[in-house]
Amino acid sequence: MSEAKRLDTNKKTITVVGLGAGDLDQLPYGIYRTLKQANQLYLRTKEHPVVAQLASEGIALTSFDEVYEQHDGFAEVYAEIVQRLFAKAEEAGSIVYAVPGHPLVAERTVQLLLAEGPGRGVQIEIGGGQSFIDPLFARLHIDPIEGFALLDGTALAAHQVSPGLHTIIAQVYDAFVASDVKLTLMEVLPDDYVVTVATAVGVAGQERIESVPLYELDRVDHFGNLSLVYVPPTTDETVSYRQFSYLKEIVAILRSPDGCPWDREQTHQSIRKNLIEETYEVLETIDDEDPDAMCEELGDLLMQIMLHSQMAAEEGYFTVDDVVATLNEKLVRRHPHVFGEKSANDSDEALANWQEIKAQEKAAKGIDVAAVSKLSGIPRDLPALMCAYKLQKKAAEVGFDWDDIADVYKKVEEEYRELREASEEERAGELGDLLFAVVNLARFLKLDPEEALALTNNKFKKRFAYIESKLQEAGRTFEQTDLQEMDKWWEEAKHQTKGRG
Repeated sequence: MSEAKRLDTNKKTITVVGLGAGDLDQLPYGIYRTLKQANQLYLRTKEHPVVAQLASEGIALTSFDEVYEQHDGFAEVYAEIVQRLFAKAEEAGSIVYAVPGHPLVAERTVQLLLAEGPGRGVQIEIGGGQSFIDPLFARLHIDPIEGFALLDGTALAAHQVSPGLHTIIAQVYDAFVASDVKLTLMEVLPDDYVVTVATAVGVAGQERIESVPLYELDRVDHFGNLSLVYVPPTTDETVSYRQFSYLKEIVAILRSPDGCPWDREQTHQSIRKNLIEETYEVLETIDDEDPDAMCEELGDLLMQIMLHSQMAAEEGYFTVDDVVATLNEKLVRRHPHVFGEKSANDSDEALANWQEIKAQEKAAKGIDVAAVSKLSGIPRDLPALMCAYKLQKKAAEVGFDWDDIADVYKKVEEEYRELREASEEERAGELGDLLFAVVNLARFLKLDPEEALALTNNKFKKRFAYIESKLQEAGRTFEQTDLQEMDKWWEEAKHQTKGRG
């Protein structure tokens, strides 16, 4: 026997065929013949209309249904089925594996076979079959040229759902999977959005088609191995408004020749102050613990980012997608303890990882870290109080700091005396020194001076508002009162709010 003949005899093959979406009458003759002539025929599951008909014709077959009972997750089920198939091919040399529908449509086991086959010396041959997509399109009168998405119900994520496409969610085997699908779709669509459950499409006597509002999806009573969910496309504004892609489109329109004259006129510099103002408005909602207002103000802040990104895109520099990509890459790169091999048991270790990677990034850009000032990296437009805090923190990192908080208190007292003794020309500088010393004290007390002052500002506003309310109750104005009376009301406000200071 020649070498070629011996190699051919030893060849191991798994031929994968699809059982189609209907009954035996819809099965192509070539696939029927492959099933009929198979010496060893294995099925992923017997739960298919064709299987009983094949068995009635005396075709011997073995299913892997018992594997489903042995595992909690589909990934483990599919992995074991694949390993069993390879073992059978090792023994017999050539086997046939049949799956519902088409082998290359929503069949994870087939993808695993194709991936592992070459490395195990097993040839995987795809014999074809009819998927459930064709009869579904025909039954629901869908033209796929309009765009459609085929998704896995057992691993569905909200970001996969595009409301403008025909969406088919397969492998919705039971009410539990349907419940997960429902909750995921509700992140994108209204609770009452009408979806369609289709079971055994094209199978005479078994087909069930039912349209229900989304919130009732998991109450449908005919889920099974041949069930799927169809989500029709929509252009409803309430749905579009939740899509980031629609926000990009709106901003581009506003900046277009047919858009808003004001938006078209703006430049990075002209709206620079808006970015700062919107940031402070967000901070105000945080202080007020007002989530509804925070949601709105975060949107206004996002609008500033969108406008700057759109302007940059028009100039050919970058797009908002580049902004997102840069951020995603940085987050993954700077969190190796989450996305990589490093570990971090607490926030200090996580921060150390972050700083180490930042230093590596600078080195990769040709920046001599040793030659860069230890005070670099602080934005020059920060509010002075915040800037002082960050300057002191950076200096402290290299040991330029007080050892004892008692020395910090002494420094505050020293600067206070110097301010009191300063000439008119020296006062501004001495006041700055005093403020700088107070910021240092805040740092030693582990307080953020900006936040501390903001708390006092809010406290002052509330107590002053109390004085205004007392005047209004009396029908008087500030011109009709004096400091002594206002101070009395101030003390009342302090007592009512249990404030200090």
